[in-house]
Amino acid sequence: MSSPIWTPAALSSEAIHLEGKCWRMVEAQHRISTLKLVDSLDEQALLEDLIEETKPAIPAECRHLDYLLATPFRYGSPYPFGSRFRRAGRTKGVYYAAENVVTAVAEMAFYRLLFFAESPDTPWPKDAAEYTAFSAAIRTDKAVDLTRPPLDRDAAKWTHPTDYEACQQLADTAREAEMEAIRYISVRDPQRRANVAALSCRAFAKPRPLDRQTWRIRLSASGVQALCEFPEKRIGFDRTSFDDPRLKSLRWDRKR
Repeated sequence: MSSPIWTPAALSSEAIHLEGKCWRMVEAQHRISTLKLVDSLDEQALLEDLIEETKPAIPAECRHLDYLLATPFRYGSPYPFGSRFRRAGRTKGVYYAAENVVTAVAEMAFYRLLFFAESPDTPWPKDAAEYTAFSAAIRTDKAVDLTRPPLDRDAAKWTHPTDYEACQQLADTAREAEMEAIRYISVRDPQRRANVAALSCRAFAKPRPLDRQTWRIRLSASGVQALCEFPEKRIGFDRTSFDDPRLKSLRWDRKR
């Protein structure tokens, strides 16, 4: 697929103001996992500090941020596989998030199914997995919106399910133009709501998450069921919800 050609100057001329709340999901045990290894909260804090020292340094511009916001930018080791706006290799981080929490759930559900599509002999989990959804405040005057003219004329390239070359090239150019965020359509959300890819920690308006929700996501032969108790939400994705060629061979019927 040939990539659209945008120069840094041309992309700068399309810069918009982007402000709002965006959502991201992480596994709920991101803090609890170390608790089972120690006998007290003080020991857990010490263990967390020791683990922190083994990780690559947080970039200077991100050090004021909560670790949930800074983490996507900190890793200096080679990025094993490319993602929509980040190339494989030793490349700069991208903070992927969704404008709607339901979109964040859809993204997580898709990638969980993709794992099982690539691991056909792995049984479905016996229990629902717990995740934390959290929101962050984004505010920048240096954003590009791929859903608006003239950038939307290449929507087929921005929304390709598996070929990320056009998006990665655009992100490279956006960084040259000192853009801080990209707004784009979520390919994984059946309703095609918008995502935000923050290219820089400067895109965050506040240093800490705004809201948190606990979600439980269950995978089964019939699809994915997601439940949030407060505020109460229920979301289901059946076998046909995600249009991606990598899921075509997913073996839905497997043992638990």
